Amino acid sequence: MVKKISMVVIIFAMLVGMLTIFSCSAYAVTGEEVLNSTQATELVEIKETTKGKLAEYIEKYGSTPFGVAAYILNIVRIYSIPFCFVGIALGSIFQYVLGIRKLDVRDRGFMLIITFVTILLICQVLPLIFAIVVNGWRG
Repeated sequence: MVKKISMVVIIFAMLVGMLTIFSCSAYAVTGEEVLNSTQATELVEIKETTKGKLAEYIEKYGSTPFGVAAYILNIVRIYSIPFCFVGIALGSIFQYVLGIRKLDVRDRGFMLIITFVTILLICQVLPLIFAIVVNGWRG
């Protein structure tokens, strides 16, 4: 019975995949349509704003390596917040929901929480330390 159900699911997935590929190839767009679309202009705008921000960091820190490092640290600071919140939530689920019956799962959850809080603190404080060291001690 399980084999029959799994075969039906696999065949259904293959049919959905073939139909998706066929529908995408039937409505293919030309290169000129892509260039005239709003998505291409949005990508160009994102690229230009990123270049502008990077140029501001390079000007602010006085050299290309320090500016690029500061820009990367700022990006890491921004994107570490949701990543670490998901990790803390996962650790909490392990510790408080799944860890009720098993102590090893509870310990794993506790270690996940400690790890993600540590990563979050490092990612939030490191750009500040970098700015203090580069601007304060370098002059």
